[in-house]
Amino acid sequence: MILTGLLCGALLGFVMQRGRFCLTGGFRDMYIAKDNRMFYALLIAIAVQSIGVYSLIQLGLIEFSTGAFPWVATIVGSFIFGIGIVFAGGCATGTWYRAGEGLIGSWIALFGYMAMSAIMKSGPLTPLNQSLQSVQLPKNSIAESTGLSVWVFISIFAAIVLWIFIRELRKPKVVIPTMKPKRRGLAHLLFEKRWHPFFTAMIVGLIAILAWPLSEATGRMSGLGITTPSANILQYLVTGDQKILNWGVFLVLGILLGSFIAAKGSREFRFRMPDTKTGISSFIGGNLMGFGASLAGGCSIGNGLVMTAMMTWQGWVSLLFIILGTWTASYFVFVRTNVKKKSLNSGTSITTV
Repeated sequence: MILTGLLCGALLGFVMQRGRFCLTGGFRDMYIAKDNRMFYALLIAIAVQSIGVYSLIQLGLIEFSTGAFPWVATIVGSFIFGIGIVFAGGCATGTWYRAGEGLIGSWIALFGYMAMSAIMKSGPLTPLNQSLQSVQLPKNSIAESTGLSVWVFISIFAAIVLWIFIRELRKPKVVIPTMKPKRRGLAHLLFEKRWHPFFTAMIVGLIAILAWPLSEATGRMSGLGITTPSANILQYLVTGDQKILNWGVFLVLGILLGSFIAAKGSREFRFRMPDTKTGISSFIGGNLMGFGASLAGGCSIGNGLVMTAMMTWQGWVSLLFIILGTWTASYFVFVRTNVKKKSLNSGTSITTV
């Protein structure tokens, strides 16, 4: 049964690679390019998962407990994680699937992410992690906090997402010139045709639903998750403890495998070595991701996709601060850097306040 994690991860990695489902680029583009499409795609995936998972809960097929809300750790960790994904060039899941494309910079970021996650969860920084996470509010569920049924919030959220979906599809389409298809039929659809982000999001949402019963069948009472399984891989390599090899570990390894298959099939796989500056940035970003995600109790998937779908304070507060962290880093890495370059090229001076 544990091998179902490998299958689920392979599906997720394949879909994310082919659909270019990159939340780092999506959050960054909201600020720099004023392009919200990837953020809207994330909302679609959240809505699909929320409806599906709570339907499974209501049918008694899976169990879920929201627990308490570690608000300080969530805010601080999510903001740091948002900064980290900009330096790393991809979020936790994005780093896994980009590594499957042969991007060496993503492998560097991935090592930093795994190492720092392990240090936070079972190493010298564990006391700090536990101390900040101990500052909690008793109720994490938005429904329990308000006394309303969770379906009220799911219905309102789904209605808003449906309105956004219809509005975006009604906008005039920008025709992008494409080369004549070299393949036909299923091969063209899977490996050559450009995937719409909303279509990709719906499949991601369905995979996220599937992850719950598959994971719980092995005793892991959760859905998609990236940070803890990533730390578990390094912990296993160091300790050799086979108990660490759970469903989640096979999930993240499956993402790597699925992305590799997609990249090879679409002829996008190739080893790309970063320059020194990019390599250092990737490693720093990976460490910031591992620190922030461990502290916040989840990454852009664990909190931003799963805990938001479960209608928890942790999920939505985390998503907000991940975005704010991404925007903050984007300002210093992209906006301010470009301003300095333009000023130097024009011969004008920069006055800092």
